[in-house]
Amino acid sequence: MLSVKQDLLGCLAAELEKLLPGAGEKAAFESPKVAAHGDFASTAAMQLAKTLKKNPRQAAEDLRESLLNSEHFKRWVEAVDIAGPGFINIRLKPEAKQQIIREVLGAGSAFGQQAPVSKRMLVEFVSANPTGPLHVGHGRQAALGDAICNLAATQGWNVYREFYYNDAGVQIATLANSTQMRAKGFKPGDIEWPEAAYNGDYIADIAADFLAKKTVRSDDREFTASGDVNALDDIRLFAVAYLRHEQDLDLKAFAVQFDNYYLESSLYLSGKVDAAVKKLVDAGKTYEQDGALWLRSTEYGDDKDRVMRKGDGSYTYFVPDVAYHITKWERGFEQVVNIQGTDHHGTIARVRAGLQAANVGIPHGYPDYVLHTMIRVMRGGEEVKISKRSGSYVTLRDLIEWTSKDAVRFFLLSRKPDTEYVFDVDLALAQNNDNPVYYVQYAHARICSVLASWGGDMAGLNTIALTPLQSPQAQALMLQLAKYPEMLTAAAKDFAPHDVTFYLRDLAATYHSYYDAERILVDDEAVKLARLALVAATAQVLKNGLAVLGVSAPSRM
Repeated sequence: MLSVKQDLLGCLAAELEKLLPGAGEKAAFESPKVAAHGDFASTAAMQLAKTLKKNPRQAAEDLRESLLNSEHFKRWVEAVDIAGPGFINIRLKPEAKQQIIREVLGAGSAFGQQAPVSKRMLVEFVSANPTGPLHVGHGRQAALGDAICNLAATQGWNVYREFYYNDAGVQIATLANSTQMRAKGFKPGDIEWPEAAYNGDYIADIAADFLAKKTVRSDDREFTASGDVNALDDIRLFAVAYLRHEQDLDLKAFAVQFDNYYLESSLYLSGKVDAAVKKLVDAGKTYEQDGALWLRSTEYGDDKDRVMRKGDGSYTYFVPDVAYHITKWERGFEQVVNIQGTDHHGTIARVRAGLQAANVGIPHGYPDYVLHTMIRVMRGGEEVKISKRSGSYVTLRDLIEWTSKDAVRFFLLSRKPDTEYVFDVDLALAQNNDNPVYYVQYAHARICSVLASWGGDMAGLNTIALTPLQSPQAQALMLQLAKYPEMLTAAAKDFAPHDVTFYLRDLAATYHSYYDAERILVDDEAVKLARLALVAATAQVLKNGLAVLGVSAPSRM
């Protein structure tokens, strides 16, 4: 059907070009708001009517006549109707819709994917400092980042996943001090316990392993403890490695992998921060005032100029961000996407201002940002705020252990990132239609059960006759399958994995309606095989869509 659509679009473009040179570019199809009106719609006649000095409806009638006489419209189109002021509604023949089944079964797991392009994209996400367990906000970020990477990959992009963190800041110092106090035998509530400290049970675990002189390994570092409670630097290095290992376990449980871990400290050690500042000074985009160095960020749309270097000689937090993004550009990433919490909204203007002021060829609007809100967790009808593991917040691991990786991923992706979201643990465990991930996965498992009961040659389904697929329910399902590639393209462009969840729920609903309307394993061999081909194609698209979200497609439930 995708090839059919391209053939029809080509015809439309050709006929528009005849009417008005250059008008062929306006050739496009929309989905009618009412399914009964047709399968495709075009507003081209209304757009051109004024230029052609015609009544819009008359322009539509003229276009209709020429389309009906074209080769591809004769082959694939059942009817072309004019509605309202000049809408052109196109109704396909059943055999046109049936082509989507061959396209899906032929492409398999690659259905919906575009050809590779010579473009590189870096997506930075999670980027949690190793000061404690990953919380549910990090979980939302992990799900978003991974799904956005998967979406970009379907469009042919070469995608690179990066985790950026600070291993030497104030928070890390607090981590080291907290661990040292635990190692010395103190605990929260003791008079000796510092006010600025991390209180979760995980600090005691780190201290115990440090005293035991254990070795900890993460994806990007390894350290063996000395056991010396007075060696604060050793404690810091051990604690960072320990928590990076814990983060790796969380991410592994969530099926998220990274290509690279980038240290904020390396920007200072390599001189990249100083180099970035020099670029800004040399470009004349800074000034001295009140003992501080300021960036003229208002020249680039910021609401006020920003301090870069404070009076004590230290840099403000956005300066290493500018240096870091210059390295992203220098590493050859044409597009960069940052997944961050909404509390980072204020950094966008100043980072982009710094990148433009540096004058190194970075385009306007670089990088892209996807900002997400935090998550509230409900369990047993009550909000859960505290985890024993963290001491203050619900962790990603808590959520996975209470439900499942699949449920957490699907749920955290089921809303726009910048909307508030309440994660209902009880709903995530429910085995009914109210649970969206269960509903979608059950549709896939239901099809697998039918195919297993049949037990025939799956490969042969791509060549059987599809003529029996004439019912409204079957045609509705085929049309839904055909929407998948365009949905992926739009979702990738808008960094919108929630669109994939909406599509999968709609596809599952359309399949369930079809299943309720028509028995699949009937006695008539031709009908049975055609219906099996349709449901096999549906299972493939469900599986492909779930894979984009990082969610499994079980064959049994």
